[in-house]
Amino acid sequence: MLPSRETRSRSNFPADNGGTRLGRAIAPSVTAHPGKSGIYPLADSRDAFAARILLARDAERSLDLQYYIWRKDLSGTLLFQALHDAADRGVRVRLLLDDHGSFGIDDTLAALDAHPNIEVRLFNPVSIRTPRWIGYLTDFLRLNRRMHNKSFTADNQAAIVGGRNVGDEYFGAAEGVLFVDLDVLAVGPVVEEISVDFDRYWHSASSFPLGRLLPPADSARLAELASAAQGIESDPAAEKYMSALRNAPFVRELIEGCLTLEWAATHAVSDDPAKVLGLAAAEVNLPEKLKQIIGEPVSEVLLVSAYFVPTAAGVDAFVAMADRGVAVRVLTNSLEATDVAPVHAGYAKWRKRLLQAGIAISELRRLSPDRGKRKRRGSLGRSGLSLHAKTFSVDRSRLFIGSFNFDPRSANLNTEMGVVIDSPALAKRIAKFCENRISANAYHVRLSETGGLYWIENRPGEVIRHDTEPGTSLWRRAGVRLLSLLPIEWLL
Repeated sequence: MLPSRETRSRSNFPADNGGTRLGRAIAPSVTAHPGKSGIYPLADSRDAFAARILLARDAERSLDLQYYIWRKDLSGTLLFQALHDAADRGVRVRLLLDDHGSFGIDDTLAALDAHPNIEVRLFNPVSIRTPRWIGYLTDFLRLNRRMHNKSFTADNQAAIVGGRNVGDEYFGAAEGVLFVDLDVLAVGPVVEEISVDFDRYWHSASSFPLGRLLPPADSARLAELASAAQGIESDPAAEKYMSALRNAPFVRELIEGCLTLEWAATHAVSDDPAKVLGLAAAEVNLPEKLKQIIGEPVSEVLLVSAYFVPTAAGVDAFVAMADRGVAVRVLTNSLEATDVAPVHAGYAKWRKRLLQAGIAISELRRLSPDRGKRKRRGSLGRSGLSLHAKTFSVDRSRLFIGSFNFDPRSANLNTEMGVVIDSPALAKRIAKFCENRISANAYHVRLSETGGLYWIENRPGEVIRHDTEPGTSLWRRAGVRLLSLLPIEWLL
């Protein structure tokens, strides 16, 4: 049984932070662009990490963080230490994590929560902590739902929203699979919308103070965290990664008021946190909000989704768009690149119908063709690529960037969030990024004259045709085929 939520402390975002260093730096530009927010895309993984660390270091009043996954690895440890350092300076830190995605870090969270300026809450937690699987067996319908939101807000003046969780694979620091992802750094009116939304989740019925779920922390844990962070910073193997913090210019430029931002009407959108309890009305959840804000496409839709499971209803909608003359392009993971094979099964069975309607489909390859070049720069090393970004643009004028995948789990089970940006310039910029940088590493799926599928791979000086899903074994393809026949689409 979960503990009582009665007498939880209440706290809200500070609305009067204009006098902070961030506030003073941002105010002139915000005043010069009334009603608009400043947006800076974070496509580079190391820039995305540096932005979070540097905002934590520059915060003076508050840090509010909301994440689905937080790893206790290089990047996760350094960010934990940055939060603790901020708290030591007097910054109030609120950390809200989905319990499913924060497995294995209870001791660290308890140590942080013991700090007088840090409060940690777990969203939709397991009531039986050890062993956890018992909790999942006894309360599966609730625990199968997750808070998938990702946001990082400093002083209610600057926020980072997008697809990245906290872990080395999201920030270019891992030796295994690295995720191609996308966040935005935002300033201006949309930041307060993000702060309001954080408070809504913080005070929701699924948010539990950590101290009511875990025993008090061992006093040695914080010292261990500081020691681990110092060890990482002095490790020669991490030097190239750590140099991103010293060399990233944009937070310094933001403080100095010279960062080039795209100013546009921008709004935060999210699910009602009651969705996790099955109590939110469909019309107030994110898919319906996106329809209302973005409207019907007229000429083009570009959809980038790591986990693309369109379902019969989604396919009908895409086909109807194509029949109206809307050019629809989809970029998702190939079977060799996906980290969740059942999701690929939920997508693959719809490919032929989408292609027959004239919809263009590209699938990210596992390995980048310039792998060797990147290895010499110390960027990807031996790692492969897997798409994790979630964005779509409509008519190259409006776009969404956030945590929402085009799949039943995002639509019906998890809570999601993101920002909708009304900016032709930024929509074209993101489309160009997808076309030039991501699609160069993708297979392009085609329909043969006999009705079969084949994949086109563009390599320097050659074009390769694959008549079976490239980079996969017969057994892997057979397994996905079997999964596609099972009634599991609602779980994907």
